Amino acid sequence: MRKYSSFAISLGVAYCLLIAGAATAFACSANPLSPDQLLTKSDVIVRATAIGYKKMPDQRYRTTGVPESLIEFRVEEVLKGGEVPPTLVINGYLSDQDDFNDRPVPYGFVRRSGRRGSCYANDYKEGAEFLLFLKKNEAALTPYWAALTPTNEQLHAADDAWLAWVRGHLKPTEKRDVEQVGVFKVFLPSMSCWLGCPPKGAI
Repeated sequence: MRKYSSFAISLGVAYCLLIAGAATAFACSANPLSPDQLLTKSDVIVRATAIGYKKMPDQRYRTTGVPESLIEFRVEEVLKGGEVPPTLVINGYLSDQDDFNDRPVPYGFVRRSGRRGSCYANDYKEGAEFLLFLKKNEAALTPYWAALTPTNEQLHAADDAWLAWVRGHLKPTEKRDVEQVGVFKVFLPSMSCWLGCPPKGAI
């Protein structure tokens, strides 16, 4: 039976940690989107609560990528997007642990559980609220479309600073959209009448 000195063992452990760290850094080498890009490129943005499993995970293994297990979310608020159903089903794992982002708002990087492996955070605390930036993927909506980007951050409370920042930066765009719709509502009927209405007194 071979014996190894404590120094050799420590050196071996340090080497393994270095290799593991390098592998993680390599796996997460993508460039995250900026907060403004995240707002622009998302198809749907919602505040939603993780309710429970729609499909249970396989207990034999766990992936850092997109799991086969499905979580049902109750939509509390739609910040961006057209018709959004009252519940959404998203791939993920339920957890009993908080996983708040430890960086300053506006977040420019994914929360801690997404800083390994596939560069996506795929766990959600049951009963907690999350701000989901979703992309249309065929018939479904997914938060797994921008590596290392905070597309599914857990919210602290109703006055969460990340939520407030997103609301504040969406309002100018929404206001312009409403104003444009108002202009067209006035302009289009006038234009159609100018083209097709009979002269005054003709009826």
